[in-house]
Amino acid sequence: MTTSEFSLSGSSPNLRYPEWSLKCREALLEADPKKLAERVAEAEMAIFGRLQQLSRTQDAHAEREEIEDAIRALRVIKRDRLNFPDWESRMSGS
Repeated sequence: MTTSEFSLSGSSPNLRYPEWSLKCREALLEADPKKLAERVAEAEMAIFGRLQQLSRTQDAHAEREEIEDAIRALRVIKRDRLNFPDWESRMSGS
């Protein structure tokens, strides 16, 4: 996730893509391990919904890049904080 979009400082960020980025920010900032999986799932659903909307257009290149960053950040949360397997390293053979 880009620093501009998901800066952890400040209590009221100015999000460029609030349709999904607010849910991602909530997942990144969630301190309660019991709520974290739910926050990550909500963020993933918001991203999926937005990607469905974006599939109808060739525009929004910058937003698509930010979505890729968000997906990577959520993958790290799932691996490091929720103990999901690191499927990416298995696919690359490392």
